[in-house]
Amino acid sequence: MTHEKCIFCKIISSEIPSTKITENEDVLVIKDIAPKAPIHYLIIPKKHVIDVASLEENDASIASKMIFMAKTLSTDLPDEQSFRLIINNGPQAGQTVFHLHCHFIAGKKMTDF
Repeated sequence: MTHEKCIFCKIISSEIPSTKITENEDVLVIKDIAPKAPIHYLIIPKKHVIDVASLEENDASIASKMIFMAKTLSTDLPDEQSFRLIINNGPQAGQTVFHLHCHFIAGKKMTDF
């Protein structure tokens, strides 16, 4: 299910170009256009879900597929597979694209938060 005005749905359907890192049947990984670290990817489920709070019981596999994609991405990291995953849920938490996605950030020391 896609939403015609959703930028991530347009990226998934190749209407809008992106720098694709990898994908499988359920998840697409692209480079973030405004990276906060040397490695900053977006892990995006291909099914349109607005945010974590909008997940329903039958969507449980979406979250696990996103986490397992992060695990797969981490195998290519040189620094003991250290990375950060961030999911913003809602506008007050910093979500600006209302299609569930996870930021995969690595490649620099991130001890300050």
